Amino acid sequence: MTLLLTGAAGNMGTLLRPRLVRDGRTLRLLDAAPLTAGPGEQAHAGSVTDPAVVAAAVDGADAVVHLAGISGEAGWDEIVETNLTGTRTVLDAAVAAGVRTVVLASSNHAAGFRTRADGVPLPATVEQAPDTYYGWSKAAVEGMGRLYHERYGLTVVSLRIGTCFEKPRNARALATWLSPDDAARLVEASVDPDTRGHHLVWGVSANTRRWWSLEEGAAIGFHPRDDAEVFAAEILAGGPEPDPAAPEHHRVGGGFCDLPLGVRMR
Repeated sequence: MTLLLTGAAGNMGTLLRPRLVRDGRTLRLLDAAPLTAGPGEQAHAGSVTDPAVVAAAVDGADAVVHLAGISGEAGWDEIVETNLTGTRTVLDAAVAAGVRTVVLASSNHAAGFRTRADGVPLPATVEQAPDTYYGWSKAAVEGMGRLYHERYGLTVVSLRIGTCFEKPRNARALATWLSPDDAARLVEASVDPDTRGHHLVWGVSANTRRWWSLEEGAAIGFHPRDDAEVFAAEILAGGPEPDPAAPEHHRVGGGFCDLPLGVRMR
C-alpha cells in the first residue's frame, strides 16, 4: 500500500509519520517545507496548490491523507488559496490517478457555533456553523469531499479534528483532545479498504469529558483508547472545575467564535 500524507511537516503530520510507517507500506510525504525521508518513506517537495507537484505525489497512491493547509484564522485570500484551491487540486489529482480513498482534515471549527445538548453527545454530522474564515474553509472542504464522492465515487472521510497534540494543553482540551496514537488509529480506520462511501467523523479521543459522539467513528472501525483525564490534575492544578456553560466549554469552537475575522493567528 502507498499512502500519501500532505502537510507532512506540519504539527499533525509530524505526529503521524512515525505512527503510520509499517511493513508493506510506502509512506509518501508532501510538503512545501524541506523533508528528509526515513525508512519506508518517500519525500516530495512542493505546494498542494501546484497541480504538477500534486499529480506526481499522488501517482500510484492507494489513499491520500490531506492535512496540508492553514490551521488557524488568516486573511481571506490566503485561506481560499491554500485551504480551498489546495484541496481541490488534491481531489482532482486523486480522481485522475484512480486513488481509492481521500481523508480530508476538516476541523471542529467547521461547526464552531454549535453547542452542547444536555446528556446527548453531539453527532459528527451536526450541521455546519463555522466560527471563522478558517472554519468556513473547512466547511467548504467537507462540501468538496461530498461533491467528489457523489460525482466520482471517491471514498471520502472528513475528520472534524479536535485538539491534536502530544497532550492536552488547557482545560478545554480535556474534552476535545485527540491523542497522536488515536489520530493514527483514526487514519488507519479511514484508509482501510473496507471503509467505503462518504463519512464525517469527530477526531477526538475517548475522553471522560468528551461531549462529541464516537458513533460515526465506530461505524468505520475507529475505537479510540486514550483519555485526557489522566492530565486533568496537572492542567487544573487544584483550581476550579471548568464551567460547562461557559462559552469556551459550551461551544464547539470555543474561543474561535470570538476571534476577529481575517486576522492571522500567531
